[in-house]
Amino acid sequence: MSAARKVVLRFPHRLVDKPIIYRLVKDYDLQLNILKASITPKEEGLLVLELTGKKKNYEDAVRYLAETGVDLQSLIQDVVRKEDRCTHCGACVTICPVNAFSVRPVTREVVFAEDKCIACELCIKACPVRAMEVRL
Repeated sequence: MSAARKVVLRFPHRLVDKPIIYRLVKDYDLQLNILKASITPKEEGLLVLELTGKKKNYEDAVRYLAETGVDLQSLIQDVVRKEDRCTHCGACVTICPVNAFSVRPVTREVVFAEDKCIACELCIKACPVRAMEVRL
């Protein structure tokens, strides 16, 4: 059985130069789509990934990551917009790292593409009218 899961991986600085992602692909036969990546030298690495593969392979890979010292957090939450609160100010458009927000040229209405969202929650902090929220 194949499944796709969105996860956040946090790498301690001692692991940022190790071939961990290579091992997920090669040893555990997982396909991955990198949604966001950030590496701060001598500090930590952060990857938001969509992992696809057989359930057993995914579970084995999770064990490998834990043994290696990589922190894995499942993205089981979604960010949603409360349409009745949104004033289409555009504060979310500039802050979103994956361009999940866009502005319609004619109406200047802000459009939210939930399927692009990686639940980083930056838009929640940026929204002055609190139209964005986390749905667990």
